[in-house]
Amino acid sequence: MKTKSFLEAADVKAILAAAEAEAVANKWAVTIAVVDDGGHLLGLLRLDGAAAVSSHIAPAKAHTAALGRRESRVYEEIINGGRVSFLSAPGIEGMLEGGVPVVKDGQCIGAVGVSGVKSTEDAQVARAGIAALGL
Repeated sequence: MKTKSFLEAADVKAILAAAEAEAVANKWAVTIAVVDDGGHLLGLLRLDGAAAVSSHIAPAKAHTAALGRRESRVYEEIINGGRVSFLSAPGIEGMLEGGVPVVKDGQCIGAVGVSGVKSTEDAQVARAGIAALGL
């Protein structure tokens, strides 16, 4: 039997704080979501000025990254590459760039999803949050 790491409340707070700092430094109004490895929401922060819909999109991106154990942009690329049938994949809604898995010792232990600015900038904020864990 293997021992499995998981995100603790302190980790979620650290991710949200670091991601918020990155967004604020760039003057980006975003929503940041942190989920566990099953895509269940652990934390959500909607910054002032972020669109209401971003509070739905950010968790969906995180959920997709956690379940797929890869960045959500991969799914966007698959669809943009012409495989539109992938839109029917069950249980996956956030197939846009901005969802980044949290990986420790080669295992996905959760994900961060961000929504509110350009998708590459969303991903930048997510990565900044994850970097706070020092993995």
